[in-house]
Amino acid sequence: MSVEHPEEGLSHPGRGRGLRDVYANRFLLKLLVRKEIKVRYRGSALGILWSYMKPGLQFIVFYVALGLFLNVQGSTPNYPIYLFAGIVLVNFFTEALGNATRSIVGNRDLIRKIYLPRELFPVASVWVSAVHFLPQVVILLAVCLFFGWVPTVWSVLALVGAFAMVAVLAVGLGLLFGAVNVYFRDSENLVDLLIMMVTWASPVLYLWSQVQHVLGPWFNVYQLNPMTVGVEIFHWAFWRPTLDAEQLAASAAAEVPGLFGFWLPLTAAVTLLVLFIGQVTFARLSVRFAQEL
Repeated sequence: MSVEHPEEGLSHPGRGRGLRDVYANRFLLKLLVRKEIKVRYRGSALGILWSYMKPGLQFIVFYVALGLFLNVQGSTPNYPIYLFAGIVLVNFFTEALGNATRSIVGNRDLIRKIYLPRELFPVASVWVSAVHFLPQVVILLAVCLFFGWVPTVWSVLALVGAFAMVAVLAVGLGLLFGAVNVYFRDSENLVDLLIMMVTWASPVLYLWSQVQHVLGPWFNVYQLNPMTVGVEIFHWAFWRPTLDAEQLAASAAAEVPGLFGFWLPLTAAVTLLVLFIGQVTFARLSVRFAQEL
C-alpha cells in the first residue's frame, strides 16, 4: 500500500466477488454440503432413503391417475419411463430451488457470527439436491437398460448439458429469491407456488405435441422455459431410445424440432441471464444480511 494511494490493496467491507468466491472457497462448500446432509437426516431411521419417497410416491400417483385411469399410456409407449425421466429432473430443480430460497435465513446464526461468501449457502443447497438426484438417475438407468436402452456419446452429453442448465437455473433463482427472502419472507410462499407449477408447466405428465396443438404460435413462449427444454432432452436421451422403429414412426412426440440446434442454445442464454440477475440482486442485498437477520 503506497503513501500516495493509501486505499490501494483494501476492499470494501461486505463486498465479494460473487460466485468466484464460491470457487475460491471450494473446501468450505464441501463442508457446508456435508453439514446440510447430516443435519437433514439427523435422528432419521431411514436417512437418505427419504429422498426416494417423494419421487416414488409421485410416480405411483401420476402413473395410476394418468397412465391407468386416463389411459395416457395407451397413446404414449413406455409411459412409465417417459414419466419418471421427467419427474427426477423436475424434483431436483424444485428441491434445489426451495432449499436455496431458505438457505440464507436457515443459516442466520452462522451468517451473524462469521463472514464467509454468502453465495456458498444457496450453491450448497443445489449440491445437496444433486446428491439426492444421482441415485434416482441410477434407478432410471437400470429401468431403461432393461427396456433395451443403449447409451451413446451424444445422449450422455445431452443429459449432462440439460442437467447443468437446470442446475445453473436453480442457482440463479436461488440467489435471487434467497436474497429477497431475507427482507420479505413472503418470497418462500411465492417460491412454493412456482414449485407447484413446475411439474405442470413442463412436459412431464403429457406430450409436448399436445401443448403445440393447443397453444399454436404461443408454443414458442412455452419452449422458452429452460425446464421445458431440459425435460424434453431427458425424454430424448432416456425414453426415445427405448422405442422400437414402429413406435418411433407412430409417436409424433419422439423429438422436438430444433431441440438442440435452436431451443437448447436459446434456453441456455435465458438461464445465464437468470443467473446474472440473481447474482447482481444477491450482491446488492447481501451487504445487510447480518443486520436484517
